[in-house]
Amino acid sequence: MKTLNRRNFLKKAAITTAAGTLGAAKIHALARPAADEPRRIGPNDNIQLALIGAGIQGQGDTRTAVQVPGVKLVAVADCYQGRLDHSKEMWGKDIFTTRHYEELLARPDIDAVIVATPDHWHKQASVDAMKAGKDVYCEKPMIHLYSDGPAMIEAARATGRIIQVGSQRVSSTVYAKAKQLLAEGAIGQLNLVNARWDRNSSMGAWNYTVPLDASEETCDWPRFLGTAPKIPFNPEHFFQWRKWKAYGSGVAGDLFVHLFSGTHFITGAKGPTRAVASGALRYWKDGRDAPDVMLGIFDYAEGFNLSLRVNFVDGGEESEGLVFTGSEGTMEIAGNSVSVSRSPHPKGPGQTVGTYTEAMQQQLESKYSQQYPPEHPLGVPPMQYDKYVAEPGYSDSYDHFNNFFSSVRSRRPVVEDAVFGFRAAGAALLSNLSYEKDAVVHWDPVAMKVV
Repeated sequence: MKTLNRRNFLKKAAITTAAGTLGAAKIHALARPAADEPRRIGPNDNIQLALIGAGIQGQGDTRTAVQVPGVKLVAVADCYQGRLDHSKEMWGKDIFTTRHYEELLARPDIDAVIVATPDHWHKQASVDAMKAGKDVYCEKPMIHLYSDGPAMIEAARATGRIIQVGSQRVSSTVYAKAKQLLAEGAIGQLNLVNARWDRNSSMGAWNYTVPLDASEETCDWPRFLGTAPKIPFNPEHFFQWRKWKAYGSGVAGDLFVHLFSGTHFITGAKGPTRAVASGALRYWKDGRDAPDVMLGIFDYAEGFNLSLRVNFVDGGEESEGLVFTGSEGTMEIAGNSVSVSRSPHPKGPGQTVGTYTEAMQQQLESKYSQQYPPEHPLGVPPMQYDKYVAEPGYSDSYDHFNNFFSSVRSRRPVVEDAVFGFRAAGAALLSNLSYEKDAVVHWDPVAMKVV
């Protein structure tokens, strides 16, 4: 078992497949990258953190964030009183809670905020936070509408505040290893990426439990709606908001965006230039207006195609994965591992001589063996296989928050800024645009505009 330390993980070629033998599989351990030397943190030197949107993702994000040394949660904002009460149960009675996030932003003791609201609030909450002098960790997808992206990028530029988007694959040691392997030519020239995310559960299809006390007294319904169409109070819309386009971005914004983020990070691509998507509401016909099955095909100027699939009607276990296909092999990411299957092309093109006379076959074979001497005893290069596995219990979410807070302290650029986040979310939402228009759509990934 070979452990990669930080130096050879980031700098040294580690493609041992070149020495592989037929049928041999090599497994290597991936160590978590060593953190930068931490500065000494005094008793009053914590990063003071606030949470805006204390739903499932927001609470999960916060539980991870406060594990990073020197980070303290001091305030929570949410539109449902029950989640504010639960925040005090989890993080202490001294936590300040409010239904109005502006009250958090007005506090000078808060350094950074997590924005984990429904998608249609991401832009406004993030921009307000940056204008109030707070650094922002904004959940994916960064945008709900295309107009959100330029506004968030400009707010970060104008205020000098840090904003990091919450697609944690960008901080993953597994994805960093995949990026290294691709750059070193482990699979030759990349031509196709197949990515998938399949689910087979009611919870996976966003049918989250509605609390028994849901009412207009416990839920700030007008504030939740924000810019969305004004309709009477609906507890399902409030607690299962991903199912409706007025508040969420469907499977594209929830899951495609992770696959885009990972693909862009590994390949260095800025985004697709052309997209076409198909989908339908196949199974979860419960009043939602977001499809539960969606497929998309995307063209990249870098010379490869991306095929995406999300299925909420899958008969197997939930699974996520990406397969990168190159001219000399494939690379697959599954869970906390990346594997490479390599089958280099032989130098000779091969022959089809079986339909000719035996004399002609002998002449052609003799000429071929002189022109292309056998490279291997079996005549073809052996299949080579390597697998790199993260350490047990590895969490890319922790690394993503650790990177964010390191940038908050140092003011160095984050690993996933608003430009990267807009390009990933903008690409993902092309799927919804193509589906709704029933047409091929075009995107300028440099200018970040729908063409």
